[in-house]
Amino acid sequence: MSANDSVASWRQPPGLKDFYAIIPAGGAGTRLWPKSRQASPKFLHDLLGTGRSLLQATWDRILPLAPADRIMVVTGAAHAQAVRSQLPELLDTRLVEEPSPKDSGAAIGLGALLLYRNNPDAIVGSFSADHSITNPYGFRDVVQQAIDAAQNGDIVTVGITPTNPATGYGYIQVGELLGTPGAPFARRASAFVEKPDAATARQYMYSGTYRWNAGMFIARADALLGHLKANQPELYAGLETIADAAGSDDYDSVLAEVWPTLPRIAIDYAVAEPAAAAGAVAVVPGDFGWDDVGDFASISKLRQPVPGEGDAVTVVGDDAAVVSVDATGVVVSDQKRLVALVGVEDVVVVDTEDALLVTTRARAQSVKDIVERVKAMGREDLL
Repeated sequence: MSANDSVASWRQPPGLKDFYAIIPAGGAGTRLWPKSRQASPKFLHDLLGTGRSLLQATWDRILPLAPADRIMVVTGAAHAQAVRSQLPELLDTRLVEEPSPKDSGAAIGLGALLLYRNNPDAIVGSFSADHSITNPYGFRDVVQQAIDAAQNGDIVTVGITPTNPATGYGYIQVGELLGTPGAPFARRASAFVEKPDAATARQYMYSGTYRWNAGMFIARADALLGHLKANQPELYAGLETIADAAGSDDYDSVLAEVWPTLPRIAIDYAVAEPAAAAGAVAVVPGDFGWDDVGDFASISKLRQPVPGEGDAVTVVGDDAAVVSVDATGVVVSDQKRLVALVGVEDVVVVDTEDALLVTTRARAQSVKDIVERVKAMGREDLL
């Protein structure tokens, strides 16, 4: 079934007239370097072979929940034209350009404030532009439950059942059932936990009381902004100044002046964690084939080799030429030159015009360390 078929066959549930989606499209995806760069980050690429970029796939699964005029994308100014090209249905008034990276607190906060000014009854949901979800119907059902759970003013997040003791994800400790109509499995969030070591991750996984933090937050706009104002008053004040200028001839100059002064902080730290400490975060469980497409091991897992095609080497790239003998792993290439693999296991090869990466799936998380080394070399042209 194509993305368009999926959209056409889904009927929007009732009660969503005030629901707005915010797609923060930022970050350089350093663990996917050198395919993902600052100038061309991972959300603009079709890394999973679906014929749609990660950003477009995000748009496709949100569209049945919120029509195009209620979807906002917040992205860097350098990527705005590419976003417009990939999302022709996106309204100009729903594209927010960041002058520089400020993390998700500023991006989601400004988006929520602009939408609240437009509709004080708005319920907003933030959904990263670079994640993979294999069951869009399950995703939409969970979002509908989260919207119901957010009606009383809670900040609602989606918790993914751990399938392995992952150390690359944050975790949410869940508590008692809330008995929320429309969200019968919603629980109180006890705490947000940083990325654990392997032993702790195993304990979390087998305890049954922890879930992966998928970075999705659904809340009444006024509730989210209330927590932001209380916990990050400097950030909130700056965003208010920007929002006051929205729609005026002064907007660009105000944005350019105020944006650099904003604190750089993730929405998790700015809103979710302090709200959880105050007993104001709910967790709706979600098991819909979620992955953050965080590294090349994720891509290899999500793009399984075709049975009967020889060795188990996953190939990413329309024109990639790969031959292998007794080899496993993943090759990502946008070059015409042949990549030949012999007798290597779980290898990762990423071949671009100006950089070649060779690692293993087990060390895929460490690619970000190479990016730091490249930066220290002063090779900004490779970032």
